[in-house]
Amino acid sequence: MRIWMVAVASAAVLCALVGASYWSQTAVVVIACVGVLLVGIGWPQLLGVPAKKTLATVISVGGIAAVLLAAAAPTGMSMAWTVVVVALGVMTVFLIQLVRGTGQPHRLESTFGASTGLVLATLGAGWVAAERLAANSANSGMMLITGVSMLVAIGVCVLPWPDRLVAPLGVVLATLAAPLGAALSSSISLLPAAVVGALGGTVIVCFRRLVLADGGPNKIPAILAIGSAPIMASGALVYFLEKLLLR
Repeated sequence: MRIWMVAVASAAVLCALVGASYWSQTAVVVIACVGVLLVGIGWPQLLGVPAKKTLATVISVGGIAAVLLAAAAPTGMSMAWTVVVVALGVMTVFLIQLVRGTGQPHRLESTFGASTGLVLATLGAGWVAAERLAANSANSGMMLITGVSMLVAIGVCVLPWPDRLVAPLGVVLATLAAPLGAALSSSISLLPAAVVGALGGTVIVCFRRLVLADGGPNKIPAILAIGSAPIMASGALVYFLEKLLLR
């Protein structure tokens, strides 16, 4: 049942981002910030590490800062500040562990786990950066194609089959769904659509293994976090692929 809840969370965030892209850039910023908060609040609970509230604040603030900077940065430099945000956030995580003092439990897990959550949250800025691309500002359809292919992969991930079957099936169907959508509903070339679909599907099926590795999360914030994480993580991938492939 938990895998269904995670899939619903992923699909909801994904659909909200794609839908917002047809509304306005401000709407994308708002939805991306919501996704960041879902990751930030639930990630420490998912890991079960100490200092949950403090680490959740660092992850959330870092992710929101990256999203806002992506929206405010000059054209062509939307992701330029993301690395700076990640660096400052990781330094803050280390500082928190130092303040906790030596001998505290799970210091290493807290450090690496919170740093990972921070990176996942900040990568969500890529959705805003992708929306600012000239092709997407003209509603090229690539955001919709990306969303459809990832949604197909999410649907495959709920199948009660082993990873050796679900993983390749999810990637293949996502790869096929993207060019099919491009052929039917937009002017996007088939090859760029297929590449974006394949890599987006790969991210989704990889997170399925993470969800099932320890039996799945139990608490709602943790479920929302692990459901939102692959969508946020895909943001930077979507941006750089679309920047490379859309001319």
